[in-house]
Amino acid sequence: MSEPSLYERVLAAAGEAALPAPKPPRPSASVVLWRRVTAAGGDGGDGGGGDVEVYWVRRAETLAFMGGWHAFPGGGLSRVDVAVPVQGMPEGLVEGASSADAFPESVLDGVDDPEPDLVPGMLSCAIRELFEETGVLLAEELLPGRATGPVASAGRLAEARRQLVAGERTFPEVVGDLGLTPDASRLVFAGRWLTPPLGPQRFDNRFFLLEWPRRAALQPAVVPGEIAEGEWLPPAEACGRWRTGEVIAAPPILHLLKVLAEDGPVDGLGRLRHPVEADLGPFRRIEFRPGVLMFPLATPTLPPADRTNAYLLGTGERLLIDPGTPFAAEIARLEGALRVLAGRGEGRVVAIWLTHHHPDHVGAVEALRRALGVPVGAHPETARRLATRGIAVDRELADGERVVLAGDPPFPVRAIHTPGHARGHLCFYDESGGSLIAGDMVAGFGTIVIDPPEGDMDDYLASLDKLAALAPRTLFPAHGPPATDAVARLRELVDHRRWREERVLAAWRSGLRAPGEMLPTVYDDAPEKAWPLAERQIVAHLERLRRAGRLGE
Repeated sequence: MSEPSLYERVLAAAGEAALPAPKPPRPSASVVLWRRVTAAGGDGGDGGGGDVEVYWVRRAETLAFMGGWHAFPGGGLSRVDVAVPVQGMPEGLVEGASSADAFPESVLDGVDDPEPDLVPGMLSCAIRELFEETGVLLAEELLPGRATGPVASAGRLAEARRQLVAGERTFPEVVGDLGLTPDASRLVFAGRWLTPPLGPQRFDNRFFLLEWPRRAALQPAVVPGEIAEGEWLPPAEACGRWRTGEVIAAPPILHLLKVLAEDGPVDGLGRLRHPVEADLGPFRRIEFRPGVLMFPLATPTLPPADRTNAYLLGTGERLLIDPGTPFAAEIARLEGALRVLAGRGEGRVVAIWLTHHHPDHVGAVEALRRALGVPVGAHPETARRLATRGIAVDRELADGERVVLAGDPPFPVRAIHTPGHARGHLCFYDESGGSLIAGDMVAGFGTIVIDPPEGDMDDYLASLDKLAALAPRTLFPAHGPPATDAVARLRELVDHRRWREERVLAAWRSGLRAPGEMLPTVYDDAPEKAWPLAERQIVAHLERLRRAGRLGE
């Protein structure tokens, strides 16, 4: 067995260090526009789930946060939001009230509860974001049923919106020029959600409902930019699109849609404001695709990540993928969530499968094998490496091996051998929904380290091509949030590596020979603290170039 690579030594050192304190979440707000409709398409109904449409938007693919996802208009609190006076208070929102019961401590994941005095700014934030993304401006003079004057002309509003989005004017300046005072009195508080710890950026988001009838002169419309498109549709139809894999949306969006479809915006308020049904014991349920549950667990891993995502695949029988945490408290939390699922009749774990042998992917394997009484599966190369650390693999998984997990519907999963980052690396492909559990083949943020001799750049690029040929819909990485437009993302990773390789080749042709000498030119876009691992990737590129005969030695 070869000596541990630099990457593995860095991971080992991370295991000896204390986890960094979580960053405070950024306050944010979203508005759910809804309207009453009848089967004939007119106004009417009593607000029940069958008589309602909501307006949702699809975020541009280019956005770093939730690019390509469906959501409701909203965004983060800006510095100027607190400078905008807002009249009225949303129904159900009490200024200055404690939110201690809004999040269980386990859902907070160690962050401090944000200060309650942010409420006025949050209302301004909600109104501003709604105006930026849909053109609907909540002000008394513009509300349906109120008298309107020249100030409400479509042309002036459109120009004000353009200036705001372009950054030419601030929101206080825009509403001041229009002579309007934002009005929050028609908003209805609909719950507060905290982004799970999938990455360095988290949001503490308040949702508001806003009835906006068809007869209103001002109707929502999207100007392409950060938002790609918007539409009215029944919430049940939106849920159906999620179930078929057509769209991806965050847990609170799905919860809102489900409640609005079942109970409507009036009877469903209790479920919206207290979403305990969305909890899995100590976790909020994170299910971006049907049958793919995610649990971001604290692990000693490569910064900026401090979590490794464990996944639970299936609708009845379930596979647990990469339970990586070594921490007893995190293992106990995961066990608690699995008990809740089993207690609800939502299936049981039948096996643990591993993407590869690195310690941030296998830390809880032995504890959960004992607790659940299930076998562990991995590639033969992974099995050999784990055996030296006292972790036994009960089933060796070959490339293309397939299981169909019993459930409603059945859930077919195929193992795909993808060496490059590690010789025994496997990805797991949901054949029915197009979800790809990608392990360390892709990163939700940061980069994937290719460190010879365990890592191989030829293998890595070939594995990316192999994954792209599957045409997956969604990539679920080991660290960070999932990514839509999966094939384009995989191709982008290949192109980036080849671009970096051309820089290595140019450095070689300029007379540089030692990888350390190449760092300032090849990785001038990376901080110096990342150079030790970057140097190992230069070594991987040089090996690939040498095998291809491109170094001219």
